[in-house]
Amino acid sequence: MADLNSLAHWLAGEFDNYPQAYDQPIWFVSLRLWHRPLSIRIDGHLAIFCEQANSLYLDAPYRQRLLILKPEPQPQVEYKAFRQPERFKGAGANPSLLDSLTLSDLEDLPGCRLNITESITPPDSRFKAEPPPDTKCYFQYNGERRQVILGFEATANQFWSHDRGVDPISGNPLWGALMGAYEFQKRQTFAAEFPA
Repeated sequence: MADLNSLAHWLAGEFDNYPQAYDQPIWFVSLRLWHRPLSIRIDGHLAIFCEQANSLYLDAPYRQRLLILKPEPQPQVEYKAFRQPERFKGAGANPSLLDSLTLSDLEDLPGCRLNITESITPPDSRFKAEPPPDTKCYFQYNGERRQVILGFEATANQFWSHDRGVDPISGNPLWGALMGAYEFQKRQTFAAEFPA
């Protein structure tokens, strides 16, 4: 069974994909990504606030979401959205904005979950997160229904995002990892911020 405590500690941090964006600027935007541990558990589970920003506009972060790591019945990451994302905008860099977070601030995202597997072949141990078969993740954005295909891989110091938006009707890709994963390098760890 996947060690979700290790995964949580590997995910916690500030990341960027500068080398990739420099090498392939046509296909990959330069991004900063924050995975900030919550100081409280959600239903007894570790949770991580996620946010990203274009490196040129760090004062305008977007894609606020919450990851909850659940061990049963199969190791999974469950995503939740914020009812008022603007209230928590910038919490990746300024975690005190999360101090007032309560369960009522969150909303479920049916179908937005990933199964976690772990491959242990040192020194290349890694976690992989993929959607269960026949599930679709939808969310509301600017009053419209959007679909995203989620997925990631993680090692102690790297994070690969496979997230990509698709048209919910045609299935055509719209944004995100269209030419392969976004390859993030960890620049700072936040693992010490998890609750005991």
